[in-house]
Amino acid sequence: MKRRHFIRQLAEGSAATIALGTPLTAQTAEMLLHSAGAGDLADHKIAEISYTQVQLKWPRFVGKNARRDIHGYGPKVSVCTLTTDQGAKGWGMHGRRNDETIAYLKGKRVSEVFQPSIGVTDPKALPFDVPLHDLAGVILNKPVYELLGRKKPIMTKCYSGMIYFDELEPKEGPVKTLVKGMDNIVENCAGDYKLGYRQFKLKIGRGNIWMPKEEGLKRDIEVTQLVRKTFPDCEILVDANDGYTADTTIAYLKGIGDIPLFWIEEPFAETIADYQKLRGWIKANNVKTLLADGEANPDQKLLRELEEQKLIDVHLTDLMSYGFTPWRQLMPELKKLGIWASPHAFGEMFKSYYTAQLTGGLGNTVTIEGVPCTSEEVDFSSYKIVDGKFIPPTAPGFGIKLLKNN
Repeated sequence: MKRRHFIRQLAEGSAATIALGTPLTAQTAEMLLHSAGAGDLADHKIAEISYTQVQLKWPRFVGKNARRDIHGYGPKVSVCTLTTDQGAKGWGMHGRRNDETIAYLKGKRVSEVFQPSIGVTDPKALPFDVPLHDLAGVILNKPVYELLGRKKPIMTKCYSGMIYFDELEPKEGPVKTLVKGMDNIVENCAGDYKLGYRQFKLKIGRGNIWMPKEEGLKRDIEVTQLVRKTFPDCEILVDANDGYTADTTIAYLKGIGDIPLFWIEEPFAETIADYQKLRGWIKANNVKTLLADGEANPDQKLLRELEEQKLIDVHLTDLMSYGFTPWRQLMPELKKLGIWASPHAFGEMFKSYYTAQLTGGLGNTVTIEGVPCTSEEVDFSSYKIVDGKFIPPTAPGFGIKLLKNN
């Protein structure tokens, strides 16, 4: 057997078997340097690690959902830049920052902690998961989706996740709030429609905190009916942020009648019994909708049980809290189970575009959460929405430019 063929087989086998919890041996790592362009990564050492914050601006004031009060005008996000001894730079959102992990990574060859076929190979480097993917793309002159194995990206639908309880703001009395507020919802959907979105996720669950339960449920139904009537060419998703019960969810579905829903997200705190009840009613009444859950800090064991029992259809764990490399490992497992993915991305447009690269390379994502925003410190312009789908750029790495010096 020729040596290069042997090394390629070894690299492919390692990609399938090496777990993040088990760092590569020095010998295996050295062999992997020669696979999939990794030799170029071996030529670069991490020389500098720097941090800064960037301000993201949502296009409008974002109000309440079923669990939280007003969200405001947009977050300030901490980002990390990795610079190599040859001047290559990769950057993006990062995990927990501490002096120990910074000291550990400095001086490492990129190939010691990252392989294109795997992602981050050293658990201690996981806080730099996204910047390392970006850096590898820059060094190898490939977009992230190509690092994941695709020459041309898989295109995926995207939805606006920015339609909140908009009719409750501003508070001008019960009559004015309802009339003006309903106009607010239509105006906000129209604004996102102009940006290219053809799916809207509506927040529901007003009766959990902000309104009497029956009145809140009625309003949820009215808002759904209004958006369906005003934007008949768009798909509707709804998200209760655990503000419903199984019975409330069923009452809501009865209330909206034959309005089609793309999915119902986090209707209640997930339990097997509640999802069995909801799934049973949905099947008995021939309702066509997906059930999506697992947004933030979920019980992954319970999620897997729900997925194995086909009680939910879409896995929502947050892209950054779970990690880009762990998501790369999770996606094939979800495919085997017949479960769709849609990593939670609300708040930071970064996560929407990271997900566009993830699904561009791996597929199996039913839709991507969009978070319309602008920034004077970040250039997102290389990403487009065409026919209601995110189009990732061919630029190296994630293709997002940091305009602010750090």
